[in-house]
This record gives sequence, structure tokens and C-alpha cells, in this order.
Amino acid sequence: MTIKAGDRIPDVTLTVMGKDGPQTIKSKDYFAGRKIALFSVPGAYTPTCHTKHLPGFVEKADEIKSKGVDAVAVTAVNDIFTLDAWLKEKGASGKIDGLADGSAVLARAMGLELDLTEHGLGVRGKRYSAIVRDGVVEWINVEENSSLATVSSAESTLAKL
Repeated sequence: MTIKAGDRIPDVTLTVMGKDGPQTIKSKDYFAGRKIALFSVPGAYTPTCHTKHLPGFVEKADEIKSKGVDAVAVTAVNDIFTLDAWLKEKGASGKIDGLADGSAVLARAMGLELDLTEHGLGVRGKRYSAIVRDGVVEWINVEENSSLATVSSAESTLAKL
């Protein structure tokens, strides 16, 4: 079943890049007591993610946070090394938290997995944006076409805040 507004983010283990390297974190701990603007990309360095989706959130991160959001976070079915390198390259370090979902555990638990096996990309996560307050989804916009970043864009997120 696909996650929807009012549902709790499933408690899974994700990976973040800490000061001393990769660290695991439980999603319930990451989201606890905070308002998070979360967005998902099918993969770091993939065309729409790289040229449109992430850059919009980098550009609008401060404006999003000014609306009472504690953090902006991106999740992708990538290892933390790839996700972290991508965020650094795109100027997102310190603006956007990277939540690596290397085995698509979160994507599957949310019912938002995207099977791109026939394109050589394996199972990924669908493109979406959401506002999560204390672990509960307030709203979520899922792209029907993963090649687009319209309803899940930073601008759409700002419009919902």
C-alpha cells in the first residue's frame, strides 16, 4: 500500500554521512520531533534528479526552512558515498541532509518503489516530495512520470507550506 497523508513514515534503517564516515540512523529517530521537507529522487546523477530536482531544493532550501521546516532531506536508492558526493558536487552540503536508502528498504516500505530493472537501474524509489511532522506525513506529492519534477519540485513544496 502506498503511503499517504496521515500515515507514519515506516521505521527502517537508513545511512547518513557523519563526521567520521557512514552512520546508520533509524528513520523514527531522524524524523522525531521535527518538521522535515523530504524529497525522493530515483538516483543521484540521473538526468532529471541532477539538473532539475536537486538544484531546485538547493536554491530554495533557506526559503523552505523559513516556513518553519527544521530540515530539508533527500532520499535516494544509492549508497551513502554516491549520495554524499552528489550533494557536495551540487552545493547541497549543509543545506540538504542525505538519507541513503541503498537497498530500497524505505522505498518499498512506503509502497513507492520504482522498478527500472529493464533500464539497467534496478529497483529505485519514485520521485516525490512530502512534509513530515514528527514522523507523520502531512502531505505527499508523487510524480506519475519519474522523468518529471513538477508536483514534487521545491516550488510545489513551498506552495504547500
